[in-house]
Amino acid sequence: MPTLRALVLNCTLKPSPAPSSAELLGREVLAALADHDVDGEMIRVVDHDVRFGVSTDEGDGDGWPAIRAKIMDARILVIATPIWLGQPSSVCKMVLERLDAELSETDAEGRLSTFGRVGAVAVVGNEDGAHHVTAEVLQALDDVGFSIAANAATYWVGEAMGKTDYADAGPKPDTTGSATKTLAANTAHLAHLLVDRPYPPA
Repeated sequence: MPTLRALVLNCTLKPSPAPSSAELLGREVLAALADHDVDGEMIRVVDHDVRFGVSTDEGDGDGWPAIRAKIMDARILVIATPIWLGQPSSVCKMVLERLDAELSETDAEGRLSTFGRVGAVAVVGNEDGAHHVTAEVLQALDDVGFSIAANAATYWVGEAMGKTDYADAGPKPDTTGSATKTLAANTAHLAHLLVDRPYPPA
């Protein structure tokens, strides 16, 4: 079985080197994927000069084209985002807007360039909204051509209006940890299947 590539886009609002709960959960997803012949990396989007827009390149030093190249080199894309006001972060929404450009990008056989790639989501926050955020992100990834495996989401939410970060919440093997393992197993399984059996030409 070939080793596949995964990319986690960390959509925290905090630039490096500030601690990021989304980064912690995203790295746990990468560790779980490694058990299924998938290696990868994480990019903290806010560390790059990504412009607002809905094209593949907004010009003038836009940081998105370099990130997009890594997405295209990967078979799995994981969006890791915090919850703010029950919503995905503004950085996450900007990423989804940039991915909208993929609706105009096709391969030599007329398929969207994202066909054959698999999407997943990891969500953290100190308030309700994990299911809503998961629904928004997975629907957007599906809209622009990513495939979605069963249970392709993992999340942790603390007490509403609480101060505890994911890193300080203690071991969670039977909840978030279990969901992360399932996400990794199913997402890797689907990605390997699509390498062997790609979608038909358009």
